[in-house]
Amino acid sequence: MRKSFLVIPALAIVVSVGCASASGAQSTAPNKKSPTTTVAKKKKKATTTTTIVKGATSSTILQVLATIPVMNEHPQGYSRSLFKHWVDADGDGCDTREEVLIVESTSKAQVDAYGCKVIEGDWYSPYEGGSYTQPGDLDIDHMVPLKEAWDSGAWNWTAAQRQAYANDLSDPRPLIAVLNSQNRSKSDKDPSNWIPPRGEYTCAYLANWVAIKAKWKLSMDQSEFGRIKNLATRSCTTSTVAPWGSATAATSGGSASTGSNVVTTEAPAVTAAPSSNSDSSGSGVRQVTPVRCKAAEFGQTGQYQGTPYVCSNTRQNGQPYATGYYFWRPV
Repeated sequence: MRKSFLVIPALAIVVSVGCASASGAQSTAPNKKSPTTTVAKKKKKATTTTTIVKGATSSTILQVLATIPVMNEHPQGYSRSLFKHWVDADGDGCDTREEVLIVESTSKAQVDAYGCKVIEGDWYSPYEGGSYTQPGDLDIDHMVPLKEAWDSGAWNWTAAQRQAYANDLSDPRPLIAVLNSQNRSKSDKDPSNWIPPRGEYTCAYLANWVAIKAKWKLSMDQSEFGRIKNLATRSCTTSTVAPWGSATAATSGGSASTGSNVVTTEAPAVTAAPSSNSDSSGSGVRQVTPVRCKAAEFGQTGQYQGTPYVCSNTRQNGQPYATGYYFWRPV
């Protein structure tokens, strides 16, 4: 989904103790055979109560980092079952995992009519930069893992608070669809032990991490704080963290090298519009949308937000997409 999302410093946010939400084990859809349907999902309403300072503006990673307390972790007593997941908080039949898959698909996700089970879509995993069409290839990653949250303060929360954290759909940053092997490589590690292998995503990853820690008033241990500070100082001094809930769709901006505004995922936001048109910009150049294109369009070119794109069956590094799939991608 997905995915520029920015976040407000901890001092500008108040989390209600009584909120309810969740995350964890994938729900099981009813065992019924039925035709697939296309479901267009709206962005989910907040499942937690937050207060954002009126007129609040984005802060840098280092500014938000400075508001987070540094203290020893509290690892005793953790169990994943203490964070109830995945739940259907709004009662629409879709649990948290399916909600994230639907919202983050860059094309309309194909959803089974019974039990809200996502069958197919188009997802971009920013950790390694891959594109995927099968939901089985993806895990829904808690940007700040459940155990890390427990060690950093959630041990002292109510069950309702832990459920709210585990299923937080109030902003695109807490939950993100990523390649399952990357999620399992990350496990419950913090940035002192694990950073996504795709270096261009480092600043976005750090910004999202500190945003979530600040919003939920979680602490950091010394090694976590120090590694984030060092990386941000070296490469992300101007990367910003947007107020909570202000990010509604991913953009293609942001990079570790330039320190520009960070985003949760670099898959461009799309709508239900066609993948290409003759000239929506008035420039005389074919304008396209970075989603799937037709086999008949293979090799054809266009532009998206001023950047040249081509309809291709391989990524920029030459790695092929799934057999039979073509995408508009940067030249």
